[in-house]
Amino acid sequence: MNKILIKFITLYFILTVNLISNPKVDVKTAILLDHDSNKIIYELEPDMSIYPASMTKIMTTIIVFDLLKDNKLSLDDKFIISEKAWRLSQSGYSSMFLMINDEVSVEDLLKGIIVASGNDACVAIAEGIAGSEENFADIMNEKASEIGMTNTNFANSSGINDPDNYSTVRDIAIMSQYLIKNHPEYYELFKETKFTWDRTGGDPITQGNRNPLLYKRVGVDGIKTGYLAVEKYSLASSMKRDQRRLIAVASGFQTKNSRSIGSLKILSWGFRNTDTFQISKKNETAFPVKSWLGKKTEINGVTKEDVFLTLMKKEARTLKVFLRYNGPIKAPVEKDQKIGNIEVYVKDDLIKNIPVFSSENVDKVNVFKSLFMSLNYLIWGDV
Repeated sequence: MNKILIKFITLYFILTVNLISNPKVDVKTAILLDHDSNKIIYELEPDMSIYPASMTKIMTTIIVFDLLKDNKLSLDDKFIISEKAWRLSQSGYSSMFLMINDEVSVEDLLKGIIVASGNDACVAIAEGIAGSEENFADIMNEKASEIGMTNTNFANSSGINDPDNYSTVRDIAIMSQYLIKNHPEYYELFKETKFTWDRTGGDPITQGNRNPLLYKRVGVDGIKTGYLAVEKYSLASSMKRDQRRLIAVASGFQTKNSRSIGSLKILSWGFRNTDTFQISKKNETAFPVKSWLGKKTEINGVTKEDVFLTLMKKEARTLKVFLRYNGPIKAPVEKDQKIGNIEVYVKDDLIKNIPVFSSENVDKVNVFKSLFMSLNYLIWGDV
């Protein structure tokens, strides 16, 4: 049994003292998630049922992005604006100010949804894709179930007040993570700060993104605000520093200002008090193990998944990562054959055990060399 210490990570002790136990935020429900490790860093009543308001629009865009990715829809496709969609632009709701019977591209409708939070654009895109907003809501719910949103029901595409349109901050974090991970190219739209629509029936109208954190230049690049009188102010936000990304979702802020300050406080607390380490990159990070009777003396092992670990900074100095295998591994070895495990310990507790597979075929040496190597081992104990 071989056990090889791969790395022992020690952080500066000065960074691990006087850490804050939890962010102090006046909000009903909140969650903070590390995007890569899937670690929940902070939570406050994360499964409390809420009305997601305009955070609903995240799922609306996901449905569109999935269709674009599968080449079932194009950004240049155009949908005709119905009276139902047009009336929303005349009723005081957030709107991109569409005109009835106009033909508008999917790209413009997406910008109207993401930047201007246009409820009219949501209805237009829902009707264009599914024939009706009710049919589109069914598609939204199917997707929610598929990605693990277990306490959510969508009744419409915009988040306009409806008792059957409900979710939790945990589910919205799952939805946000899916968006960023599966559609990084389209996620770029969420950091755009303004959108101008010139076919309004009057002068062009320029609107700014509703997300207040986009303007602070702190690394926030999304995602979506929400407001309903019964729910007050909410925000799903994401911040990236270097290669690390955190996702925060919070609902029940009493004011716009407290929503901005509180969400930034949660995100900043996460970066200040925790670190995320990449243990392995899928099919790339090499873990060499010794081989026996093979044409190569070492076999490169890889993991079949990205492996990330998020820890409080005071825990990080206890992190140890071992490669464990029964070896040397006797040839022949086939590609994708399991050859060992990566064991991750924190405070001497095993917290992850990840299988390692051969990244290559390793043939056995010929019979004469095999005999020589075996005799050499018997005499000298040298493998």
